[in-house]
Amino acid sequence: MIKILMVCLGNICRSPLAEGILKSKLKDKKFIVESAGTSGFHSGSSPDPRSIAIAKKNNIDITKQKSRAFISNDFDIFDHIFVMDYSNYKDVIRLARNQKEKEKVKLILDYPYSTLNEVPDPYYGGDDGFSKIFAIIEKACYYHSKQLQISS
Repeated sequence: MIKILMVCLGNICRSPLAEGILKSKLKDKKFIVESAGTSGFHSGSSPDPRSIAIAKKNNIDITKQKSRAFISNDFDIFDHIFVMDYSNYKDVIRLARNQKEKEKVKLILDYPYSTLNEVPDPYYGGDDGFSKIFAIIEKACYYHSKQLQISS
């Protein structure tokens, strides 16, 4: 079983989308995909309605997801941890207890031909920002899904 965790700040915008998108690409039961936030601001909350809407528009259902905070024990559970931006990367790395745990953490946009380094946070923007980040995350998940299937 290969376990993957998607991480953003609040776990209501970017990482729920990343979880849903990657799940849609890794339908094999040997993969488990979840998401978390580096803050606990929204723990127990559903994804942002704009994330739900753009996911639904792309035939992905993220309505059952609930926000939760990233904790150091996630390093024991997950094999791969993809973060949305440098701030989340630093926050997750800060909780790592050793080098092996640090090596599990990668920026989701760290892949060949990516023109961006970070997935912008659309929370304070309009609906258009959610469409843009969906496209950004979808490309990253396509790449990572292929790599995960090759390496498993």
